[in-house]
Amino acid sequence: MKRFLGVVLIVLAAAAIAGCGKNQEAEEMQPITMDSLSNTAAVVPAAATADAKLQASAVPAAVSKELGALPPQGPYKPTAQEIQTALKNAGYYTGSVDGKLGPKSKKAVEEFQKANGLKADGKVGPKTWEALSKHLNAPAELPKR
Repeated sequence: MKRFLGVVLIVLAAAAIAGCGKNQEAEEMQPITMDSLSNTAAVVPAAATADAKLQASAVPAAVSKELGALPPQGPYKPTAQEIQTALKNAGYYTGSVDGKLGPKSKKAVEEFQKANGLKADGKVGPKTWEALSKHLNAPAELPKR
């Protein structure tokens, strides 16, 4: 059984090495059109995407620091200070911007949600933040209370 597995591993390794020697420059290159750009996932061979993932994981730490960190995946999660600042600028929060979401902040979020036709649950999810983030860098308004 061990010999059989050894032989299988050797055959797989040889096949992988033989496939890597393929000369991609010899393949015909087709011009890129606007239509082909929208379907790039269908055009890129699976081997090329696997190579790109391998190369990306092999990037030295010094290079990745130079390029900067990649943004996190998924929706943006605002900080408590950003939420309070946006609420204050929108005129719904009168407390100090201390970065702590307490009862005053939650009540302000609920009032903002009601005024903007959102589910008033006091939580800043993607829809609430989409509406609230417009007030993050805006000048402060007078309190709405």
